[in-house]
Amino acid sequence: MKAMSTFLSETLLYGYCRDKFVCLPNTSNVLLKPNSLNYSLKSLPNAATFCRFNNLPTVKAAGKSVTDTSSVRTSESNDLLFRETFPLRRTKTEEGKIFIRLHKGKDEERWELSVGCDLPGKWIIHWGVTFSGDTGCEWDQPPNDMIPPGSVFIKDYAIETPLKKQSEGGAFHQVAIDIDPRSEIAAINFVLKDEETGSWYQHKGRDFKVPLVDYLQDDDNAIGTKTVFDFWPGALGQIPNMLVKAEASQSKVQDSKSDFKEPKQENRRLEGFYEELAIVKKVVTDTSVTVSVRKCHETAKNLLYLETDLPGDVVIHWGVCRAESKEWEIPAAPYPPETTVFKNKALRTLLKPKQGGNGCCELFTLEKEFTGFVFVLKLNDNTWMKCMGNDFYIPLLSSSSLTNEHSQVGSSDAPVPARAEEADHTVSYTDGIISEIRSLMSGISSERGQKTKTKAVQESILQEIEKLAAEAYSIFRSSSLTFMEEATAEPEISEPSPKVSSGTATGFEILCQGFNWESHKSGRWYMELKEKAADLSSLGFTVIWLPPPTESVSPEGYMPKDLYNLNCRYGTIDELKDVVNKFHEVGIKVLGDAVLNHRCAHFQNQNGVWNIFGGHLNWDDRAVVCDDPHFQGRGNKSSGDNFHAAPNIDHSQDFVRKDIKEWLCWLRREIGYDGWRLDFVRGFWGGYVKDYLDASEPYFSVGEYWDSLNYTYDEMDHNQDAHRQRIIDWINATNGFSGAFDVTTKGVLHSALERCEYWRLSDEKGKPPGVVGWWPSRAVTFIENHDTGSTQVQIAKAERDVYAAIIDKKVAMKIGPGHYEPPNGPQKWSFVMEGRDYKIWEAS
Repeated sequence: MKAMSTFLSETLLYGYCRDKFVCLPNTSNVLLKPNSLNYSLKSLPNAATFCRFNNLPTVKAAGKSVTDTSSVRTSESNDLLFRETFPLRRTKTEEGKIFIRLHKGKDEERWELSVGCDLPGKWIIHWGVTFSGDTGCEWDQPPNDMIPPGSVFIKDYAIETPLKKQSEGGAFHQVAIDIDPRSEIAAINFVLKDEETGSWYQHKGRDFKVPLVDYLQDDDNAIGTKTVFDFWPGALGQIPNMLVKAEASQSKVQDSKSDFKEPKQENRRLEGFYEELAIVKKVVTDTSVTVSVRKCHETAKNLLYLETDLPGDVVIHWGVCRAESKEWEIPAAPYPPETTVFKNKALRTLLKPKQGGNGCCELFTLEKEFTGFVFVLKLNDNTWMKCMGNDFYIPLLSSSSLTNEHSQVGSSDAPVPARAEEADHTVSYTDGIISEIRSLMSGISSERGQKTKTKAVQESILQEIEKLAAEAYSIFRSSSLTFMEEATAEPEISEPSPKVSSGTATGFEILCQGFNWESHKSGRWYMELKEKAADLSSLGFTVIWLPPPTESVSPEGYMPKDLYNLNCRYGTIDELKDVVNKFHEVGIKVLGDAVLNHRCAHFQNQNGVWNIFGGHLNWDDRAVVCDDPHFQGRGNKSSGDNFHAAPNIDHSQDFVRKDIKEWLCWLRREIGYDGWRLDFVRGFWGGYVKDYLDASEPYFSVGEYWDSLNYTYDEMDHNQDAHRQRIIDWINATNGFSGAFDVTTKGVLHSALERCEYWRLSDEKGKPPGVVGWWPSRAVTFIENHDTGSTQVQIAKAERDVYAAIIDKKVAMKIGPGHYEPPNGPQKWSFVMEGRDYKIWEAS
């Protein structure tokens, strides 16, 4: 009975506790040997508890002989061998509606958009507006006179407003947004969020859109395209509202008397509407099942007592197993009441209600020949309660041998079939660790925090400390800008260890980007690139960066879908292996382009949102961050900036990191990649990158932390310390295991060349203004040829029309129309070449 299907409710073990003592509670119907029963309790120094059973009346159930024990008492012949409490997480769905109404307000010259929900929760509307004629962005912040009280600004594009409960004890929540029909607003966009669960709710997988002009009526996600007679729920009951069209003549009269600017669209008009949309909310409840096992000395049988606080009718689907086998068997009678045989493979018993009505329980008598009790719980036809995706396993052993087998509780030889179930276990368990660390960080000391923990728990705590340290450092950085400068004189670079690589190689690599944005169009780019391998090697390139290899929604490869499908627009997996081998033959290392921040989904969830993945890594929405309203993930909050075109992956999930590490290692083995170019690393914490590099041991790694430079109005600031500090912070989070593209230098250099402002190429301390000025060994410059190296540049001149530098005391160069000649002293310089606005010398 290992192959048990799990359906709608994913319930699993996410932690457990142990206790030495248990008192067998009074129960109206337990299964014991037909003898008389006395019940008393005695705790001995060896932590054992005993009971004696005598003369119980016999009853019948399912054709089998059973025992009625309406009054149970314990005496001194029972050893407590085992007790476990298994917390269970149960997910159920609640159905409700979202109510949306556009109507005239109290002031006849203004309109009102009302949004309501009849499900209990802590509801927030995340909203923004689209202005007429604005084609650049659908979301913008509304005028102040539209914003309801209690709203919060979200960056520069949205507002969050709480929905208010309309009656005490009721579930209906509502918010009203005031609209001036003469404004420039073309549409209102919003999504709903339940802060109790962290879930986001959209319309047909997209944002809700309420069009206020005719030309937006045809959008797929537009709502409110017809006028209806509606009943609006709320504190005053169901009040009918006839929504009528605003007459065009009245609007014209009002507009002529107004000081407002006439909207750009001539077909602007407002119609009232009312719509109800179905909504499904997942509610997670925490319950538990407790199992205790005692040995009866008089009969030498095991007495297993199971109780749970699960509501309603609960059926236990159970069996027994023998030594060195967890195959299900049906034991001999007697069985508890309400027991039936299921397909000659297992028994099903309806658990009886506990006294007081809180949950249910049952007692099982098991022969000493069996070494294990296996079970699952069934709530209804579609809901099975399992242990981390497997059957619950309870050892039936003597107290002397119990210790050695105790770790098997709740496990089985079969692997966990559902990765998502493993995720719930991990999240719930680590949530407790995070809570403990946060308590320590806030200065709260407790004995619980000082207890000795297992090695596995200690490692988990260390990981959480790293995350919290990064969070604390980010908070500190926001209030006080600091940076670390690397000394100009660097220690000699030794060859990396053959076993463990830091991902920074020798520091003297010359990197070539082996593709451009159009390369995918040929369909055979790998083969075309293979023909150029020898030429690239002769030009001095030591590393080549190949395009993203995975199946992708976008042809360029940056919207990955199935990570293990390496047949893409650039060529097949076999062609990829071929070109990698060719570059290795000519002495060039190969970087794979790893897109780890986001991934495109294969399927929609029940709300129509694309956040369910297929392929080899069939993650569900727990792999998606919870704070991106477009994809409604059930993971934790993002550790970086969201990429809004695809679901952002939650790297704090252990199962996600495990899968990504396995994938990177597979690419190293299967394809032969020597390292990684990491896409959009601004989207997740650099500490996770450290974890991935530790696992995959790349020769070289470079992250793309692309960020906007600092501007005052339209003028680029000379001081770009804050910009390069963000890149430095990311490198530091990787423990210095990865370099990063020097985006700061690229942006400054472009401005200097385009505007003849070469003075920009030196910071206030006379150093290069980018990452290369602070941490040169981790700066991967990409001016044109993507050179990389750790040599510090000595800036010789930086003025309006000229920039000059000396590199490693071997090469001197200048760019710009201004004059510069390297000084001839102990070191002599020889002219090498020159062109328009540049000149190069080398040391004699």
